[in-house]
Amino acid sequence: MKTLGLNLDPTLALPIYRQLYERFREAIARGTLRPGERVPPVRGLASELGVARGTVELAYQLLTSEGYLQARGPAGTVVSPQLAERAATPAQRPASVAEQVHPGLIAHGPQIRPFQLGLPALDAFPRALWARLAARRLRQLSPAGLAYPDPCGHAPLRQAIAGYLGVSRGITCDPAQVFICASYQGALDMISRTLLRLGDKVWHEDPGYPRSRELMRAAGAKLVPLPVDADGLRVMDGLERAADARFAAVTPSQQSPTGVALSLPRRLALLDWAADAGSWIIEDDYDSEYRYSGFPLPALKSLDRQGRVLYTGTFSKVLFPSLRLGYLVVPESQVDGFVRSFQTFSSGCSELLQATLCDFFVEGHFARHLKRTRSLYAARRQLLRSALEEQLGDRLKFADLPGGLHLIGRVDGDDRAIAQRAHANGLGLQALNAWCVEARHEPALMLSFTNVVDEEMATRLAERVAKVMERP
Repeated sequence: MKTLGLNLDPTLALPIYRQLYERFREAIARGTLRPGERVPPVRGLASELGVARGTVELAYQLLTSEGYLQARGPAGTVVSPQLAERAATPAQRPASVAEQVHPGLIAHGPQIRPFQLGLPALDAFPRALWARLAARRLRQLSPAGLAYPDPCGHAPLRQAIAGYLGVSRGITCDPAQVFICASYQGALDMISRTLLRLGDKVWHEDPGYPRSRELMRAAGAKLVPLPVDADGLRVMDGLERAADARFAAVTPSQQSPTGVALSLPRRLALLDWAADAGSWIIEDDYDSEYRYSGFPLPALKSLDRQGRVLYTGTFSKVLFPSLRLGYLVVPESQVDGFVRSFQTFSSGCSELLQATLCDFFVEGHFARHLKRTRSLYAARRQLLRSALEEQLGDRLKFADLPGGLHLIGRVDGDDRAIAQRAHANGLGLQALNAWCVEARHEPALMLSFTNVVDEEMATRLAERVAKVMERP
């Protein structure tokens, strides 16, 4: 039985049964109650509303006599099926603030929008293999495995990640410096709880990932947006605007969302600033695994000799988002403080998922999956780009990004307005300028290609984009 908003007011001159009658009529007109749908039983609704059974019966009789309801004996009472032809379209749910500002950014639930950013190829994940590994872990589960998980993370997984980072990202760290958390947001939360003080200034890329801005602001930080150009974050602008900042949040290997890399001179300047000011650099190694030309760039953390970089990574883009596992690598000097924070504020991540992921790592499946998806994404990226270019011509001019999981296409006109129309038409593409605070970029759209599975789908989606780009 759905909630119908049947709030009744006994102080009104209108009798209760008439109020109930009006509420049902409104619900049917809005489409909240649809033709053929069963309405609550008289006895149950009377009990729920705290009114006499006869009051509900009177309202139902009136609705039935006017053709809104139809009694079906033991099968109950339903909204009249004859209303189907003239039933109103169900009222659209008002968009949340996040959806209004960043249409398509949120990917919660089973509904996946085409071009949705932040999603890997969900069809390419080896689900059967993962299920076997998880089933094996379940069979081996001991009574101790049913206890509370270590809030700092599953020790063998921490060791596996430390080894992986040493080989793939050039980061030398002890497993004790690695903490398992609930993806990137979990890492930011623990950094904020451990090191951030109310009012601390934080350099933040502009454009940059909206959620990290919102989380840091909610934690009490004072954000200092800094522009991004072809060489990444403009460090000199930060020194001029807020040299006393306590944090810099950056995506140096592949800037989010522009895809540019932070140049070596700026990396060194950023590290020098942090060492001199006693500040912290939060490195989000965003999509660093996916470069389609050359080798992955070394992490900023690999150049850190003064212990000023807090390195974060996640498995959401490489494996699947609902895994909700990420990691945080802290300087050796900060291990004790972070252990206390995790023990105080973290309830730990699923031991089963962590152990399964550990097996996925140590048995070589992670490396094979990464190699396979690199080739797959290179092909899907070209597939979507070709379809869009054929359909739109020079109305969508693509930037040549070396890697990442989305395309950026420059457009004429208001990219925010186009993105809003696309969102209203079920597409999850993003406007580049919606990720800006002070900066204003040439209008452009960001479109993920990871779940574009074949040429037919690419063509169909390109046609939908073309329609959206036409003025309403």
